[in-house]
Amino acid sequence: MIKAVNIHKTYGDLHVLKGVNLEIKQGEVISIVGASGAGKSTLLQIIGTLDKPNQGEVLINETDTSKLKDKALSLFRNKNIGFVFQFHHLLPEFTALENVCIPAYIGKSSKAEAEEKAMKLLTALGVDARAYHKPSELSGGEQQRVAVCRALINNPAVILADEPSGNLDSETAKELHNLFFKLRDEFNQTFVIVTHNEELANMADRKLTMKDGVIIG
Repeated sequence: MIKAVNIHKTYGDLHVLKGVNLEIKQGEVISIVGASGAGKSTLLQIIGTLDKPNQGEVLINETDTSKLKDKALSLFRNKNIGFVFQFHHLLPEFTALENVCIPAYIGKSSKAEAEEKAMKLLTALGVDARAYHKPSELSGGEQQRVAVCRALINNPAVILADEPSGNLDSETAKELHNLFFKLRDEFNQTFVIVTHNEELANMADRKLTMKDGVIIG
């Protein structure tokens, strides 16, 4: 479902990715581990089309993302890729429900359709009672669950998560980790997770280790 071929990325004289090759199947949960500076987050951003490689290509559901112009790429990203980051990045002036709806609005869903789907997701993830609360009124775990709902709203082909539990206490982190696998089992959702959390990394179907800009195992 995802294929990265010979991905190179440089920033000036810094060669961050040095020929990464990766294939991921539908419904897989993949963890990527390695020391800081190994290139994990850069790879995730390139898979997510937030950054472009200097060399190589990324195919998602057989679409070569490097061939898409900016507007088409934005539409493709909105429809096919969901993101969960270490910091939830919820917009503070909007309620949980409104935050979840934003990608659906960008994808041209109607208000009624977006809100109905958002409420279903909030209910499924156990935060429906917080739908009309602002992010500042939510706990860290609730904020991250809302962020996961936002990532899921457009039925993306893949969820990319960068240190998703890095800002959570151990119990809340464990709940979030279990949630990812529940979503995979229920919806055949695909996850690519960059993490320093060994417990989460070892739960994955495959654990990939990066070192010095390449996958070594």
